[in-house]
Amino acid sequence: MPVDNAPSSPSSVDRRQRAPAAGDPLAIQVEDLRKAFRIPTHRVDSFKERLVRPFAGRDFRELKALDGISFDVRKGEFFGIVGRNGSGKSTLLKILASIYRADAGKIRMAGRLAPFIELGVGFNAELTARENVVLNGVMMGLTPRETRNRLDAVIEFAELEEFSELKLKNYSSGMLVRLAFSVMMEADADVLLIDEVLAVGDASFQQKCADAFRAMKENGKTIVLVTHEMATVEEYCHRAMLIDGGKIRQIGDPAETGREYLKLNFERGVETGEPTAAGGADGARLLDCWLEDAAGERTTTIEQDEPIRLRAELEVEREASGIGLGFVIADPNGLGLFEFGTAVLAPDGSDEVPAGERIVVKAEVENRLAPGRHFVHLGAQSNRGGGVSIYVHNAVDFVVFGTTSTKGVVSLAHEIEASLEPEAER
Repeated sequence: MPVDNAPSSPSSVDRRQRAPAAGDPLAIQVEDLRKAFRIPTHRVDSFKERLVRPFAGRDFRELKALDGISFDVRKGEFFGIVGRNGSGKSTLLKILASIYRADAGKIRMAGRLAPFIELGVGFNAELTARENVVLNGVMMGLTPRETRNRLDAVIEFAELEEFSELKLKNYSSGMLVRLAFSVMMEADADVLLIDEVLAVGDASFQQKCADAFRAMKENGKTIVLVTHEMATVEEYCHRAMLIDGGKIRQIGDPAETGREYLKLNFERGVETGEPTAAGGADGARLLDCWLEDAAGERTTTIEQDEPIRLRAELEVEREASGIGLGFVIADPNGLGLFEFGTAVLAPDGSDEVPAGERIVVKAEVENRLAPGRHFVHLGAQSNRGGGVSIYVHNAVDFVVFGTTSTKGVVSLAHEIEASLEPEAER
């Protein structure tokens, strides 16, 4: 796999106020990258098993982690990589960092690279914080003098001035990640490869990290970030790429890529099954219940603020009249969030329903639900003639996805402000 380390191209264009454009020089160019791993079909754990079954464990299956990945990252671009676990995104990052060797393809990198695949890698627990900062700075390509010049800034950013002479084996996990992040922020590199390191420390330190990342973005650093946090992708990234099964599923606008990731993630997480007729049925049965997207296709996921398009089909087994049909949308704890229903009418406007008729339900509900799983319960009953009744608990379930978080069960549009009362009005 040829890797060209071309010198970075100087540019007088100030990129602090705009996203990198197509005419800007490339920082990373990846062409048809491929990587496969051989997974043994039988694991041999002991010497005895090896003697008894000498040929066991020699059969392998091939796992294609990356299958023809091609993309570009412009100089000064904040580029996000997202995907489900096992999609190949971390493998891609390790190949870019020269930790793994690709089976095929080309990578062209412009400028000096600083990989941060895991915070704290390279720390020596027997050394003090100051000694570890110097050691890691040299590992990142800085001279010992340059590292010592930045030493106080690193310790101050990590808020560890009182513990700088303490050995790391006596640090808490929170202190370690703060120190590791602070070391990373001092990397004097053109391209940074970062894997899931934004949410470190307590709330105040997380805000400090967020401010530092914004400063890096404004200063034109080229950053490739692998994350599962879609809010982070939308906030920081100029572009984002979704990998699924070793292939690029989408690349472009961060918000659109984030929505596609959430949709893909929840679609595969939803288990489908037969509705449960808790409460029983008499004279009617549920044939099907499902949700549709805007294109009329069946779906198990709905984006925040997109309407809930509910569909159902029931069959009346005996003649009935005055049938009322109702639905309840509930959360996983069984709390009913909203109820709605209607009377079942024949084409002539009457409420008489002959035996063997099929009832087709189409409903569209405004979606103010918070992200998460929700359930739909279905019920129908005639108020006279025939005595038809049915209740189906969890007739269908679905997942609402989105990046707007809330502590409650619904997400309502709102306006709020608070201010001090003018002294003259007291």
